[in-house]
Amino acid sequence: MLDAGQTPETVLEVNNVEVIYNHVILVLKGVSLKVPKGGITALLGGNGAGKTTTLKAVSNLLHSERGEVTKGSILYRGNRIQDLDPAALVKSGVIQVMEGRHCFEHLTVEENLLTGYYTRTEGKGQQQADLEKVYQYFPRLKERRKSQAGYTSGGEQQMIAIGRALMAQPETILLDEPSMGLAPQLVEQIFGIVKDLNEKEGYTFLLAEQNTNVALRYAHYGYILESGRVVMDGPAAELRENPDVKEFYLGMSEEGRKSFRDVRSYRRRKRWLS
Repeated sequence: MLDAGQTPETVLEVNNVEVIYNHVILVLKGVSLKVPKGGITALLGGNGAGKTTTLKAVSNLLHSERGEVTKGSILYRGNRIQDLDPAALVKSGVIQVMEGRHCFEHLTVEENLLTGYYTRTEGKGQQQADLEKVYQYFPRLKERRKSQAGYTSGGEQQMIAIGRALMAQPETILLDEPSMGLAPQLVEQIFGIVKDLNEKEGYTFLLAEQNTNVALRYAHYGYILESGRVVMDGPAAELRENPDVKEFYLGMSEEGRKSFRDVRSYRRRKRWLS
């Protein structure tokens, strides 16, 4: 958890990163951001803005999609990490929870959670203690621990994915679109658990999220991406009150909620790009 009044240590630093897919498609165009230790940092923006690509650049998962970082650097605790394989990255303290949850459907809930322990070298006692801690945060998973993951709900699968990441004992969790496909009540529940994990356990989060309204209520700091560029950043409380963010991302203006037709013209009028 971030301490008020103190300058937090930066654990993750993305410096002027460019990502190209298939050797020709420029997706990220000089993205830079910093993630402070013990904070919740949000990557915001619409579909196709570059949020997921940014997370995959950090976790080095671009190659499977014929993407590569062609410029810039990505540092974790001052060490270059963009050439590490995902398993080595997990051991260094960074893990990604993928968009769409990606559970092993044929395994039980508990077996899914235990797959997160594969990089650990401690014995069964520690494994069981960590599993019980996951169940404290996700009691629903304990109830369903013997059920096949493929038969659980979308919300439960999101809990499995986060719980599996916790079993790896990371320092920093990259969380991609945690609200996707979930009912509003479940979204609030998931974000509430993220907040508890941050405040009570000290986990650092970098989360990509289209639901700007929810993300800015839980995050400490936010970056807004448009077409592969960071167009605005600042403390979450300030972004919530920014008139451009209210109008174009929260759907509100001084005249009230804007229609889609009104909002759609924002590209010609965005003050932060002028």
